[in-house]
Amino acid sequence: MKTYNSLKQTGFPALFKIILIFTAILFIQKYGLAQETKQLIEYKGRVIDQNTKDPLPFVNLEIAGTNIATVTNSEGDFSLKINEAMPQAKVSVTYPGYKKLLIILADFTNIKNTIELEPQALELDEINITRPKDAKSLISKVFANRKDNYLEEQTYMTAFYREAINKRNRSASLAEAVVAIKKQPYINAGNDLVAIYKARKSTNYNRLDTLAIKLQGGPLNALYADLVKYPEYFMTLESLSNYEFNFGESLMNDGKMIYVVNFKQKETIIDPLYYGKLYIEAKTYALTNAIYNLNVENRELASALFVKKKPNRVKVYPTEISYRVDYRNTDGKWYYGYSNVNLEFVVNWKRKLFNNKYRITSEMLITDWELQINAESISNRTKFKASTILADEASGFADPDFWGTYNVIEPEKSIQQAIEKIQRQIEK
Repeated sequence: MKTYNSLKQTGFPALFKIILIFTAILFIQKYGLAQETKQLIEYKGRVIDQNTKDPLPFVNLEIAGTNIATVTNSEGDFSLKINEAMPQAKVSVTYPGYKKLLIILADFTNIKNTIELEPQALELDEINITRPKDAKSLISKVFANRKDNYLEEQTYMTAFYREAINKRNRSASLAEAVVAIKKQPYINAGNDLVAIYKARKSTNYNRLDTLAIKLQGGPLNALYADLVKYPEYFMTLESLSNYEFNFGESLMNDGKMIYVVNFKQKETIIDPLYYGKLYIEAKTYALTNAIYNLNVENRELASALFVKKKPNRVKVYPTEISYRVDYRNTDGKWYYGYSNVNLEFVVNWKRKLFNNKYRITSEMLITDWELQINAESISNRTKFKASTILADEASGFADPDFWGTYNVIEPEKSIQQAIEKIQRQIEK
């Protein structure tokens, strides 16, 4: 049996920690990193499968010729804010396994739009590409071609971040923020910097009982899910030998063939590693999407990766840790566009008959980016720190226009209900 003691060797970022404590002193950082000066209008809608009419989650919607983008939530709903002076702009709608759809903005309504995507079957006889002899060698090509496939320049990104903590099925904490990101080139070893522009949060500690569960690191957790930029937190060339790989069924995405690689850790490895699917463009060997889980069969080892502090009388262990990361392509270069992380934990007190189950979710969406902006304050001095927890504040939830011109991820029904409840409590 093989075992590794380093968090990086197990492929997990040390900063992604859940803190279980009784009290905490929290704070928030605010920086004027963007200006809300444009007059925008908002379009809402849902993306569904043309045949089954089922909603499609995590569909990418991007304004052609720009870097403005959004994504559907897990229920297929989206919100997109566009400059009124762009009626002829085209919205590109893409999703793996479906035909790309271009919609003229003028064809959208101001009420509710339903977009139907047509599944796209893969016709191997029409594609003159030879699949690598084995899946492991294909993963090696992803590393070898990173410089050619991903952004080579420093970029300044605007993103929307959301995190939520639920006790069983009831909301206990909700935080949302617009963040500015100074993203380093993919070939640069330097870490990306994040600063908070605008944020709001509300926590119901009565619902959390005597145990306060907090997520340390905030938007950094979502950003570090960028596997191409931070392979040391997931899988490197050196750690490929810890996994078994095999090919899944290939599919099409935006007219291009995508290889699907299934992977899981070898049975001889006892430390928690990952299992899931990697989506790789056949022509360029670029990683376009990844959906994966952490192996939590060994409760003690899995818990040690996440729990930073807890009372001695409490046992905490994860029951499910899942991830998703999606990349976008602009002018032949890929970059991080969206990620989400779902963590489910059981908290078990000694001498208590029933345990408590918590679900923690976080997601981040890149809504726009450019090569140069007037955001000099995104620096080592003003950056969001890995030890930071978003503030326990309710400010902002009373304002329905809190986000102004910024694009956000359309809240799911459960999130919307939590927001409405917070608003009612503020009004009392």
